[in-house]
Parts: sequence; structure tokens; C-alpha cells
Amino acid sequence: MRDHVRMDARFLGITELVETPSVAVVVDVMRAFTVAAWAFAQGAEKIVLAESLDEALALKARHPDWVALKDGPPAPGFGAVNSPGLLRSVDLGGRTVVQKTTAGTVGALAVKEASLVLCAGFVVAEATARVLRTRQSDRVTFVVTGEDGQADEDLACAQYIARRATEAGTPAAEYLRRAAESRAAAELTEGVRQGVHPDDVALCLELDRFPFAMVAALEGPLMVLRQCAAPSPADETSF
Repeated sequence: MRDHVRMDARFLGITELVETPSVAVVVDVMRAFTVAAWAFAQGAEKIVLAESLDEALALKARHPDWVALKDGPPAPGFGAVNSPGLLRSVDLGGRTVVQKTTAGTVGALAVKEASLVLCAGFVVAEATARVLRTRQSDRVTFVVTGEDGQADEDLACAQYIARRATEAGTPAAEYLRRAAESRAAAELTEGVRQGVHPDDVALCLELDRFPFAMVAALEGPLMVLRQCAAPSPADETSF
């Protein structure tokens, strides 16, 4: 692979999606897709991305062994909250997780017809970039889910993955700094949001904590997120 390759990257908020992209990377750093990565690390088999809290509860009712997860404080019917710090002590071995969040799951469902949907945060950044390099995707839409597309932690992560997919030596420090100084990081640190662990921000900024990417695809009527082994460097090709 050459050190520098070309890719047309677009960065859009959810409401700016006017057409279905071919390849989409949906970014939610704080915290949906950091949490999803932790769920896989804790043994989850798959994650169903729910359209609404009611759908999440209905799926849980039909499948009592599934674990429903949402933003905010604990609530009846939901066995987990959208916090990596709280989830990292939960054994999810072989379980299916149903996830509904304010921004991340909404962004993934907005591009569910795309031929490839990757869900990402800093914890899976390099693995995600490797998938893009291997797929030789010349146009990629990055969905910046937070704050109507203005969340700097999500935009910084999206820009980092885009650069990393085309310039193998791109350093992460400046992108991580932006995320650490974002409004979402401040709100999590200051306790503005509920269902938060003190380690959440640090866990969301752990670069390449996990070696896998996460791919979402329609399986029947459901949008299902699964972990995907990152291609080895030998498998990568230039655009």
C-alpha cells in the first residue's frame, strides 16, 4: 500500500443526508459506538439498533434473554445504560444487545440502505480505516451524529479516520485533543448527563482500544451491528 492514497470524504450531519451513500461511516464517540465496541469486547454476539425506546422494549419482551440498552439513567426493561465505564463490568457472553441512543443509532438507521455501513469511534479507528482501505472506497460519507453534525468529538474522529484511511502515518494527537475539549466531554465530566461513569470520557478517547471494526447491515427488518475483523496490512491495497 502506498503511504498516501485518494478518497473523496464527505462529512454530514444526519439531517443533511439527502441521498443514500454507497459507503457510510457513522461516528458517535461519546458514547454509542464506544459502548457498542465494549459490548462486543464483553462477549456480545450482535447488537440490534432500535428505532425507538418502545421498539427496544418490544424486542426485549419477545426475546427475554436479550439485553436492552439506552441513554440516561437505568429504567425498567433496560438492563444496561449507554456508558462504557458501566458496561465494562457486564458479562455479555453470547448475548444480543438492543441499543437505542439519541444520536448514534439514529445515524446508522438513516443510512441503512447503504452498501456498507461502518459504525465507529476512536476505540476502533484504525480497524475502520483498514476496512476502508481494503474496500478501495473512493467516496465515503462520514455521518457526524452529535449536535446536528456539529459535535467536534465526532467530527474530529471522522476526520481522523478519513485521513488515516488515506495517509497511514497520520498522528492522532490533535484529533484526540479536540474530542477531549468538546462540549460532550465537558457535559460527561461535569455530570450534566445521566447514566455516566467517571471514566467514560477517558474510555471514549482510548485510541484503537479494540482490533475490530463494526459493520451494520439489515437482517430482515432489523439493523444489526456485528464486529468485523480488521484486514491485515498485507490485504490492503491502494485506491
